[in-house]
Amino acid sequence: MAKKDETPNMVERFAEFKDLKNIDKATMVSVLEESFRKELTKMFGTDENLDVIMNPDKGDVQIFQNLEVVADGEVTDPKLQIELSAARADDDPDVEIGEEHTKEIFFADFGRRAILNLRQTLQSKILDLQKEAIIEKFKELEGELVSGEVYQTWSRETLLLDDEKNELLLPKSEAIPGDFFRKGEHVWAVIHKVDDKNNNPKITVSRSSETFLRRLFERDIPEVTDGLVIIRAIARIPGERAKIAVESMDDRIDPVGTCVGIKGSRIHGIVRELHNENIDVIQYTSNPSLFIQRALSPARIKSIHLDEDEKRAEVFLEPDQVSLAIGKGGLNIKLASKLTGYVIDVFRDSPSDAAEEEDIYLDEFKDEIDGWVIDALKDMGCITAKSVLKTPREDLIDKADLEEDTVDDVLRILAAEFEDDEMPEDEAESAETESTDAPAQ
Repeated sequence: MAKKDETPNMVERFAEFKDLKNIDKATMVSVLEESFRKELTKMFGTDENLDVIMNPDKGDVQIFQNLEVVADGEVTDPKLQIELSAARADDDPDVEIGEEHTKEIFFADFGRRAILNLRQTLQSKILDLQKEAIIEKFKELEGELVSGEVYQTWSRETLLLDDEKNELLLPKSEAIPGDFFRKGEHVWAVIHKVDDKNNNPKITVSRSSETFLRRLFERDIPEVTDGLVIIRAIARIPGERAKIAVESMDDRIDPVGTCVGIKGSRIHGIVRELHNENIDVIQYTSNPSLFIQRALSPARIKSIHLDEDEKRAEVFLEPDQVSLAIGKGGLNIKLASKLTGYVIDVFRDSPSDAAEEEDIYLDEFKDEIDGWVIDALKDMGCITAKSVLKTPREDLIDKADLEEDTVDDVLRILAAEFEDDEMPEDEAESAETESTDAPAQ
């Protein structure tokens, strides 16, 4: 009976393997059984006639050896056979020659060396399992937001530890310029890449990727989290400036106002996390002309010529708007190009006469034209009054999906704005005199 007590005690020495992170119970039992079988095979030359039964709840293992019963004195392989008298003496009095006798064996009987070998085998297999589990777990989390505590900082990278003490590496190339961390500080990032070189997992995180900005919006803006506001595109120069295009799935929700909040209250936390990186939130539209116009904000565009095949846009602006379109260090136009997917070329518009220079943005007519009509015209690329007047009436009806009467009213209102400017001065004075002197009817 003493020997029977030794096996559970011996197995309990491996208790630290029972609650290992990232390894489920079934896998752990399988590894234990495999390790026992490997050591038993070394001892007996085979494990085919051995049954290994794991009892994870009790923390022990039972090993049974199935032996063929032969006549006394005829045993040729004691690892596979047992004499009839020995089998009957081992609690099996009715067994006969040719039958199978099951005998329990105790691993502790094989000595300290066998136990140490088993322990080393277990440690090796569990280490491999841990690595595989970590790789699998973090590959599924690629692109997801994680938080880690700063453990150590070097010149080229920072080591973070997550809640389960997994190591996360933040290279300097994936950090935001100006990032400075103190030991023990909690840092947010996204899982950028998982490498498995020589079965040694390396988890790289990023704070400079566009995905990081997207995840921050999903974390901090409830409407984005719920899918009521969709992020359509992001362009970012880490630590400097970013542009993000959003679209509302509900007509009652203003996507830009929702993301920014009153006086920037909603976006303030994201800006602070990015070390005061300037974030422009613009409303997405499938109309490329209008999308480019919004992306180049705060510059006010006069006209746009698109080459859909080459994905190029020629943008014409008043001279005082060019610098706004380009931005400091070219950041504005660079981000606008990246956001819209168009190569944007900016040109100063220099009309031949003053009459052509004068134009009026449609937003100036909101007192006379309904806002939804103005939006419909802008969606088809007509940003100014003259761009509408130059567009064929049929196109305004079809492409803007407006009623004929509505289009005629718009054309009348816009044309009236330029009638006095286009009329020669002497004719204007004559018309005014005739109007004053005309008798009342």
